[in-house]
Amino acid sequence: MFQKIILASGSPRRRELMTRLGINFQYVTSKAKEDMNPNIPVGELTIKNAAMKGYDVANLYDEAFIIAADTIVHCEDRIFGKPSGDQEIYETLRFLSGKKHQVTTGVAIINKRTEVCERFYKTTDVYFNKFSDDLIKWYIKSEEPFDKAGSYAIQGKGSLLVEKVDGCYDNVVGLPVSELFQRLIKFGVRPGGLHAY
Repeated sequence: MFQKIILASGSPRRRELMTRLGINFQYVTSKAKEDMNPNIPVGELTIKNAAMKGYDVANLYDEAFIIAADTIVHCEDRIFGKPSGDQEIYETLRFLSGKKHQVTTGVAIINKRTEVCERFYKTTDVYFNKFSDDLIKWYIKSEEPFDKAGSYAIQGKGSLLVEKVDGCYDNVVGLPVSELFQRLIKFGVRPGGLHAY
């Protein structure tokens, strides 16, 4: 049975990670606005945002399996979403320098027709090196951090900021692919040629 899969994200990083699953998918950018309410526990917040994005797209494609995700960087009860400009990037990276922080990605798998709404989140610890203001300014000039949660991209030049990762690396990039695969298998969504797992 052919099942239509849609990634509710315009992120090229998430699209690249989805490709690893070996399933055919399309992508549609959700117009849902992310909630950054600091009073909601981060795991719940990422799941809420992912579900909002997913249902926004599911309203257009109710027969498809919609996969949506939301990633939040957090440290010492502060959350760091996508930065608004140079100053916010500078302040975020200055704060995170030399510290351990967490990256949490919430995922929602939605199929309106079959009333599926599977939700989960995963958290990874990321340890930053202690780095100089000059490195932060150099990184800002690269323009890489501008649309990234936490003001860095671990798969790009942002890897230079990282001492080590404890947990799922893909989760830091934006999609915990291995766990997503396990969940999709439950719904009979699997790569072509894989009959059992």
